[in-house]
Amino acid sequence: MAKHKHTILCVDDEKIVLDSLKTQLRTIFGDDFHYEVAQNGSEALEVVDEMKEDNLDVLIVISDYIMPGMYGDEFLIKLHQKYPQIRKIMLTGQADDNAVKRAREKANLLFCLRKPWTKEELAKIIKAGIS
Repeated sequence: MAKHKHTILCVDDEKIVLDSLKTQLRTIFGDDFHYEVAQNGSEALEVVDEMKEDNLDVLIVISDYIMPGMYGDEFLIKLHQKYPQIRKIMLTGQADDNAVKRAREKANLLFCLRKPWTKEELAKIIKAGIS
């Protein structure tokens, strides 16, 4: 039987950002993880719920801050209330300090990664988050 893989979920309303994240993560980690994407907080919550129902493990969520329907801090807080063990990273070009502070306090935010990020930054943060 194949070894169960942990999942990294990327959440952003811009497809180009999701594609870039997935490509970089695959380059860094290869087949060590399963990679999923969602384009907003509501969709991401559904993806996590479905994965949990299938006994699949979401290890890390990387979420944009500004998205339609639900900002990233709100999404990460909701995610944390339901699944506190999932590690959370906020990806943003424009999160205000209060949103980051709120996510740190209420969602146990692991890190806030500023756009544009580098592959090296992404690798370092994920590796720190999984160690």
